Amino acid sequence: MANQIVLLAFVAMTCSLVIAFEPKPLQDFCIADTTSSVIRVNGFPCLDSKLAQADHFSFGGLHMPGNTTNPLGVKITPVNVAQIPGLNTLGISLARIDYAPGGVTPPHTHPRATEILTVVKGKIYVGFVTSNPENKLISKVLKKGDVFVFPIGLVHFQQNLGSGTAISQSSLSSQNPGVITIANSVFGPNPSISDDVLAKAFQVDKSIISSLQAQF
Repeated sequence: MANQIVLLAFVAMTCSLVIAFEPKPLQDFCIADTTSSVIRVNGFPCLDSKLAQADHFSFGGLHMPGNTTNPLGVKITPVNVAQIPGLNTLGISLARIDYAPGGVTPPHTHPRATEILTVVKGKIYVGFVTSNPENKLISKVLKKGDVFVFPIGLVHFQQNLGSGTAISQSSLSSQNPGVITIANSVFGPNPSISDDVLAKAFQVDKSIISSLQAQF
């Protein structure tokens, strides 16, 4: 009897973990009706399926290089429900990332998605940090054709180590994975986090905090 109880408890916990992620669709598709005024609940309202067209399920231009002339030297081209309305409720999205030499995708998280990255061109240094208290850095240098996984919610980054441009493509397990860039969230929110809090948290002088906040 005790073994059966343990087994049932394990099954219940497993089921609860499964349903914690995006629910399975209850119809063939649910094209996002972005013009609707209906309240959103975990996705956009559905367009009448009779109005479905091929354009609702396609996106052109992922082959086009992104403009990396910015301070980070990186351009991300997302392909999510905003670009493909037919992705609504399907729980998946893509992104192309272009890197200038030395370009960096800064430490960030995706609160609603695991990311699997494939290197299309170049040599890219990638890594993620495990949660407290270990805070272990797991990193690797990837080359063309290599694949790396960033688990859901963990802080991760990418950097182009080559002398030329680099390209990667990511698949994410959410139609709307979200992005939380650590530096922007800490030093650039509106209104600002108190410099007393940040100085104490980072164990530095307030002048350093002010200098960092000014960048965002």
